[in-house]
Amino acid sequence: MAVMINVHEAKTHFSRLLEQAHAGQEIVLAKAGKPYARLMPLAPNSGKRQPGRLVGQVDDAFFDALPEEELAAWESK
Repeated sequence: MAVMINVHEAKTHFSRLLEQAHAGQEIVLAKAGKPYARLMPLAPNSGKRQPGRLVGQVDDAFFDALPEEELAAWESK
């Protein structure tokens, strides 16, 4: 569950709030009592890139040359 903190209090205790967000706590920053922004932990790094992991999932037509009329439409803009 998210904790709502006023901007003034957030400025005063920013380091503590960062530690809480890093630990998994979601913090909603409020301005004049209205939710304004969200402070939350970053998603974990998915690891190293894996070349070829989308083989068979991308339509080969994506890499085909454009038809002449489509190409002409793009070049006229």
